[in-house]
Amino acid sequence: MNLYTIPLSRTVKQILLMLADGLMLALATWLSFNMLGIGAEGQGERLTLYFAAAIMISVGGFYRIGLYRALLLYMGVQSGFIVLQGVSVAAVLFGAVYYLILSPESPNNAVVPMFWMIALLSIGGSRFVAKMVLQSLIQNFRPKEPVIIYGAGSSGMQLVAALQNGNQYLPVAFVDDSRHIIGSTVSGVRVYSPSSLSELINNFSVRQILLAIPSATHAERKEILNRLEHLPVHVKTVPELFDMRSGKFHVDEVRDIDIEDLLGRDIVPPDVELMGACITGRSVLVTGAAGSIGSELCRQIVGLEPERLILLDSFEFGLYDLELELQGLRAEGSSTEIVAMLGNVCNRTLMDAVINRFSIETVYHVAAYKQVPMVEKNVVEGAYNNIFGTAIAAQAAMNAGVRHFVLISTDKAVRPTNVMGATKRFAEQVLQALAARQKGTCFSMVRFGNVLGSSGSVVPLFRRQISEGGPVTVTHPEVTRYFMTVEEAAQLVIQAGSMASGGDVFVLDMHDPIRIVDLARKMIHLMGYDVKDENAYHGDIAIEYTGLRPGEKLFEELLIGESVTGTEHPKIMRAEEDFLTWEELEPMLAELERACRMLDLQQIRQVLISAVDGFQPDDLHDDPLWVVSSDQVVELPAVSSATAKVTPLHKR
Repeated sequence: MNLYTIPLSRTVKQILLMLADGLMLALATWLSFNMLGIGAEGQGERLTLYFAAAIMISVGGFYRIGLYRALLLYMGVQSGFIVLQGVSVAAVLFGAVYYLILSPESPNNAVVPMFWMIALLSIGGSRFVAKMVLQSLIQNFRPKEPVIIYGAGSSGMQLVAALQNGNQYLPVAFVDDSRHIIGSTVSGVRVYSPSSLSELINNFSVRQILLAIPSATHAERKEILNRLEHLPVHVKTVPELFDMRSGKFHVDEVRDIDIEDLLGRDIVPPDVELMGACITGRSVLVTGAAGSIGSELCRQIVGLEPERLILLDSFEFGLYDLELELQGLRAEGSSTEIVAMLGNVCNRTLMDAVINRFSIETVYHVAAYKQVPMVEKNVVEGAYNNIFGTAIAAQAAMNAGVRHFVLISTDKAVRPTNVMGATKRFAEQVLQALAARQKGTCFSMVRFGNVLGSSGSVVPLFRRQISEGGPVTVTHPEVTRYFMTVEEAAQLVIQAGSMASGGDVFVLDMHDPIRIVDLARKMIHLMGYDVKDENAYHGDIAIEYTGLRPGEKLFEELLIGESVTGTEHPKIMRAEEDFLTWEELEPMLAELERACRMLDLQQIRQVLISAVDGFQPDDLHDDPLWVVSSDQVVELPAVSSATAKVTPLHKR
């Protein structure tokens, strides 16, 4: 019989427990009288009736205080207090019957304490024994997996208690770096030195190590992971907070390690003044709000108490989901108005209307196509959205007198080898040119590398490939990338925008680049597998090199020139770079708009080459429209006034 499908309803089990408690209270009554030699001559029937009533009332009291809501298997300290409370109430009722009815003149004062102790031992003890028996039976039917817990602090102790009440893991050892507790026993589990890990893994046949070190910095966690990487175990971690109120612990609360721990980056605490300078009490617009970077920006912004936050995106479900999340994140009593707007940044009429209707003061322009291979295959949409979307949003902001306009850019805009990077550099130059023509709107752009956890990130791809047994695909053995967490990127974007004076190109400190193949190897090892290669034919997961994709670089860069200065923030630098003037850009924009409308990929390529220094792409043969556009130019219907033709700016 499966212990989890015993054919008794919850109500039946509660009734059986109530009957058992009633019998134990009756037994405690009988024992307390007999052990003290107290008789009840001539009052047997009447006394039995009164004590039976007291027992029934006591059991009803047990039910009212929630004693029968606790599952025997998961009873803990809280349930023990409920038993103590219930037995004390029963002792009061017992004492009332004894003193008022049986022996009001010469009572034996030891009888009530005797009843209380016997009842507590029988009712509480029976539950403890039942819990031990159930746990033993469950362990016999479903053996737990032995695990080692790294970290014997308060989180480790809570984790042990939770695991011991669960049915998935059996803690067999603690490992801790503190010499003061090595050799001691914590929550019934012995604490060992990290140097004993190999021996412990072999002795207990351990396949998983659980990290219970929530207070450790990323650098400290990286050091620990480097020590664990060579061991044949799957390393997982536990959230800082998890629900243990019921005594249950679910396996889905144990998760794979965060990639941030592999990088060892610790976030510099944000400057409170810089964070709120362009946001607090203001009306803020975020374009591309439903994306991974845009949504994190919105989470940071809503905590800074803007007057209103406008979310603009064409992704309906993502926008709906984000709006619900942000409504829940608002501080209690917050007056921030959150408005979700479906729309495309290339719609000039919409952008003008949104910015004017909501009196926007700060714009964070995130909306863009960013996947290099996808833009290589969709050149027209990539160029139109990334360049004209930026130009239209920037002109609408300038015409409405918006104070700050911040463009989210990318390291791929530096000496680009792909269309996506070229369009982002073109967009940067649009803002630089506009900034040089006027001083009303402060235009700036923030350039950084890959964001961990963003859509299309390599980390979830590697994790899925490893879980499926491999192979893990890497484009080239020497390819490197800069990485940053989405939380850090959003905070630095906000702070950089607050420091802008107009036309600034801010570059975020991304630390050293990471070799992608090294990242893949670490993830394979820490998920409990060995790499299969020419040096280890019996490994588990192979790494396959697929070759660089069209437009992909081996190494990414953050600066076009060598001129860079620091700012008041240690993680933000200001680059001084050449750019085209508006008079030079304006005819290029007109020609690019015509080429996009006519699907003339050859002309789009020529405009990008002219506008973006150093951009020398191959023929855009990955775009399915390349064959069409090279044979004949396709004339599309004229663009409506609601969509995106960039109008000339009035000279000032």
